[in-house]
Amino acid sequence: MRRDVPVRAPRALPADHPVLAPRRVGVLLINLGTPEGTDYWSVRRYLSQFLSDRRVVELTPLLWQPILQGIVLSRRPTKSGEAYASIWDKERNESPLRAITRRQAEGLAARFAEIHPDLEVDWAMRYGQPSIPARLQALQECGCERILLLPLYPQYSAATTATACDEAFRWAMRQRWQPSLRVGAPYYDDPRYIEALGRSMLASLETLAWEPERLLVSFHGMPRETLDKGDPYHCHCQKTGRLLRDWLDWPEERFQVVFQSRFGPKEWLQPYADATVAALAAEGVKRLAIVSPGFAADCLETLEELAIGLKESFLRGGGSDFAYLPCLNDSPGGLDLLQDLVEQELAGWL
Repeated sequence: MRRDVPVRAPRALPADHPVLAPRRVGVLLINLGTPEGTDYWSVRRYLSQFLSDRRVVELTPLLWQPILQGIVLSRRPTKSGEAYASIWDKERNESPLRAITRRQAEGLAARFAEIHPDLEVDWAMRYGQPSIPARLQALQECGCERILLLPLYPQYSAATTATACDEAFRWAMRQRWQPSLRVGAPYYDDPRYIEALGRSMLASLETLAWEPERLLVSFHGMPRETLDKGDPYHCHCQKTGRLLRDWLDWPEERFQVVFQSRFGPKEWLQPYADATVAALAAEGVKRLAIVSPGFAADCLETLEELAIGLKESFLRGGGSDFAYLPCLNDSPGGLDLLQDLVEQELAGWL
């Protein structure tokens, strides 16, 4: 039988005790990253950090770094900078990925302000700024003794989710007083995620004056060897695609999962998005829609590679209508999903 225990008033700290911030719970949204500008050196710094990550390029640095710092980074920053410039927010001087991720954090913070006033929501980038260590330090300094890391990757991959966690844990290793850390689980098959995607896609499709003959669901590519080594990413993508087609009740013969953004000579996960789009145009498909549900926020790979590059390729090949369907971003449905995921992962902490 439970006995009522009197609640004692907190004791006053000694006069010489270090100042302590009020105890809070933190949430850190983590996305991939973005350069600080579209100029050569900004893009080079970003690509150097990104492509030096051994979770991303699984080669020994002795072999890879001379190639990266020499051949790759002497050419690629200029080409990537031009691509970034085509989608850059020149008024705020930032990429769409940075702007959207910030709005996602601000939207969540506003939602939680009244129902969970002791919850602090922040955001960070694995590569570039604001960095994961800097934002974890800021959360700790404002009193967060418990922090949820929420990598914004629905489908798990060592090259995305794992490296974000690696960076957070490296920061924790340097701390005298470590906060308790949790990591949000991949949500590739969460019914709320599938429904949010489906509703967002239907809303976008309803704005079109035409009906797509084919619907492509495009995920960021990974080298084929990652699948052979046991990475679950390919399986997660396929399951998301299958559940999404079931939710939409879309005909199987008009629906296909593809993979984009490959580079280098290695074989990547197939079928390739660019080759598929070219083949569909050659086959006489005239109306095509594409969505990229592996991204929580629109970015270079969606706004430039898909919405601009693949559209041009499809129309040049004989297609007549092409539509890119946007990511969930900071839409009400997108924020609903993030709020549900945060509340689920913080069970027992709030």
